[in-house]
Amino acid sequence: MQNLKHIKRIQYFLLLLLVGNLCTGCFTDKDDEVQTPTASSIHDFIWKGLNAFYLYKEEVSDLQNDRFSSNEDYAAFLNGFTSPEEIFNALRTKRIVGEIPVDDFSFLVDDYVALEQAFDGITKNHGMEYGLRIYDEDRDKSDDEIRKVYGYVRYVLPNTDASGKGIERGYIFSTINGAQITNKNFRQLSDLDSYTLGWASFNNGNPQSNGSTVSLSKVQYTENPVFLTTTIDISGRKVGYLMYNSFTADFDEQLNTAFGDLKTAGITDLVLDLRYNGGGSVRSAIDLSSMITGQFKDQVFTTEQWNDDRQEQFGDTNRFGDQLRTETAINSLNLSEVYILTSRSSASASELVINALDPYITVKKVGTTTRGKFQASITLYDTDGFGRNGAELAGHTYAMQPLVLKSINSNGVTDYFAGFDPDIEIAEQYDALGVLGNENEPLLKAALDDITGAIPKFSKSSIDPFDHLKNFGDSKMFSPIYERMYKEN
Repeated sequence: MQNLKHIKRIQYFLLLLLVGNLCTGCFTDKDDEVQTPTASSIHDFIWKGLNAFYLYKEEVSDLQNDRFSSNEDYAAFLNGFTSPEEIFNALRTKRIVGEIPVDDFSFLVDDYVALEQAFDGITKNHGMEYGLRIYDEDRDKSDDEIRKVYGYVRYVLPNTDASGKGIERGYIFSTINGAQITNKNFRQLSDLDSYTLGWASFNNGNPQSNGSTVSLSKVQYTENPVFLTTTIDISGRKVGYLMYNSFTADFDEQLNTAFGDLKTAGITDLVLDLRYNGGGSVRSAIDLSSMITGQFKDQVFTTEQWNDDRQEQFGDTNRFGDQLRTETAINSLNLSEVYILTSRSSASASELVINALDPYITVKKVGTTTRGKFQASITLYDTDGFGRNGAELAGHTYAMQPLVLKSINSNGVTDYFAGFDPDIEIAEQYDALGVLGNENEPLLKAALDDITGAIPKFSKSSIDPFDHLKNFGDSKMFSPIYERMYKEN
């Protein structure tokens, strides 16, 4: 595990060769002693990192290599911002495609240790993963008004406070510490380590309290994203089902083992459940796709487009492989078709799998439209080479995760801002979510019906045309890597 975590830390030593070309006179080498950071020095780190790597650098006039005529001009620019967050946001592109921001995903953190833990699947967690929705009656109110919010339990992590208290998928909650959850106070769900939730009945999208409560406490927890693997024998076919909730590199071996179990079981079809998977590691996405297939070793998975300054140096062609990054042989199913369960929460690396597999095999998407995220980021630290080694010498814990590349499949498809529409459209019904992995769970059943040729038992009434308007996020939206896709060196 330690070797894997070492591999994951991005070390761009080649950048040391490029420093002189970025902003003449703007850079000084760091000493081997802990520095005393200033606002200006942190702003300097942010400008340098974005100038070097930001995917949309050409769209931001203040990031151009010839932007400053002198060191004094550069210093005055840095000092014109009141916080690291202000300069970081000012240096991001403001371009809109349709109604969608081009860069809705670059971010800055003030605690890179917490960021690294999130990449490793480590969070403070009570084990209840949930979605948040606006009450139907408040759906048309403006964001400035108080809008009532309720939560529904998506799944419960094993060996957690929530699992110990018998919480199950489908439970509805509407209050926190006795107060109605709203768009104004919902962050208490993230900010507080302990609280009491009030359970409610669904009541057609306007939940009513049923008088029951549960108290939950968070502890540090490492989530295995390989949540559920099973096989279903139906109509003479053996269908594998795998629910995968995050592309977390530390669990690639467990994912590969799950595919080995499905291979041993002799499955004929695969349903991959990514409905709650917001993304993660690019390499894990490549390996997952190679597990599904196997017959395309060394063929193009995706190519990468970086900014003009970095394309020649870092622009990779990613290829299907037969080994994990740990050199373990990949368990491949050699399938020519896969069913993928999707929702608005399916983002970045989940969409990368869909897009990259599409030129090679039949990818049938079941559920609702995905998020629309095709760019990847890297972690930049305040060091001469922007790598992790020596970051503590900067005297602060700021780090950046800017978009640095966009992925393009072997047919040239990219820029899917609007996400991927399903081939079989069916939305989750919050009063009847069903049991994950059970053949009667609505999304899985829709996939099984298509596999077996059965007449679907759902109708257009199970499709929610206002899903995107009422959705208010989920428990993972508070994570620093929410809906992000990142590339390791």
